[in-house]
Amino acid sequence: MSSQVLLDNPHEMGCTGMPHRKILMWAFLASDCMFFGSLIATYLVYRGHSTSHPLPEDIFDIPLTSTSSFVLLLSSWLMVLALSAVQKGNLWQFRLWTLGVAFFGSIFLGFQVYEFTHFVHAGLTLKQNLFGTTFFVLTGTHGCHVAIGVLWLMSLFFYSFIGGVTKERALDVEIAGLYWHFVDIVWILIFAAVYLLEYII
Repeated sequence: MSSQVLLDNPHEMGCTGMPHRKILMWAFLASDCMFFGSLIATYLVYRGHSTSHPLPEDIFDIPLTSTSSFVLLLSSWLMVLALSAVQKGNLWQFRLWTLGVAFFGSIFLGFQVYEFTHFVHAGLTLKQNLFGTTFFVLTGTHGCHVAIGVLWLMSLFFYSFIGGVTKERALDVEIAGLYWHFVDIVWILIFAAVYLLEYII
């Protein structure tokens, strides 16, 4: 954030030298880390305890999930470009990159819906076994976070047409970017703990 923006918004700053809203977002993300940490830990604790099929090795499609993971990670790069554009006052580029982030996020959600549908047809449900319960709760919760992020970014996109997104208010985009990057990082951990671990151990 530029010094001019800070001067224009003196009440944004806290005693830490960071804007209040940014600190609140970091606090929320810290609590979400504990939330996802508990879900991942629960999945790992019950891993291998299912007594009925299907099991991970029966239904996982690593190439498909790797593709959706790449799409989500690529969206983080576009998020960086969107923030850079609004900080430079280039609203056209901001809208372009923001649409790109939302589009890639939507593609990831489409992959997840396809995967869930395939798993259900293969006999895996929330009640089928411990794997189904922990898998759907963990990945479904992450999917909800991605959907919230897509809606948030689209609201910023439309808000930019009525003067709600400007160079002076780049903090709004930066906070949304923090959330989006967090969602991407969490998926890396989920992908490693849920999908890749099955083929390593």
